[in-house]
Amino acid sequence: MRDYQASIKTPFAHLGLCFVDNRLTGVDFIDADTEIAPRNQAAIRVCRWIEQYLNDPTADVDVVGQCSNEGTPFQKKVWDELRKIPPGEVVTYGELAKKLGTSARAVGNACRKNPLPLVVPCHRVVSATGIGGFAGNTQGDWIRIKSWLLQHEGANALNPHRASGDAKD
Repeated sequence: MRDYQASIKTPFAHLGLCFVDNRLTGVDFIDADTEIAPRNQAAIRVCRWIEQYLNDPTADVDVVGQCSNEGTPFQKKVWDELRKIPPGEVVTYGELAKKLGTSARAVGNACRKNPLPLVVPCHRVVSATGIGGFAGNTQGDWIRIKSWLLQHEGANALNPHRASGDAKD
């Protein structure tokens, strides 16, 4: 088990938060009964952001500057694009792939490797025919979590929109 500097129970999962040098490095979906009180100011800020997100997914609170995403240059490019998708909107893997000049599969693989789900909203990327996968899974608890997040934000996974809000055919 990783060393969590905080954990927080949410309606969709219990989240374990990892930090290095006061920068968020991991958000894990954990199986634990007890929350871990935030151990530092960075953990307090991220826990507050999660609570604000739960109350209002459109709240303008930015914790990205307090994060450290370790990944390949391509993964970071995908994750940067994910951050541009507003709450309540979704894009397809194919739309994102076209924008980045790559394949939908490559986008899906980068989403799967995202160490900061929720903060870097990979749940806002869906397939052209439905909800798609989450964390490399296409059924079970992971899809329940993705569905909860999209419903919480008011997004319709079956009617993808570009980040600009324009309807997609």
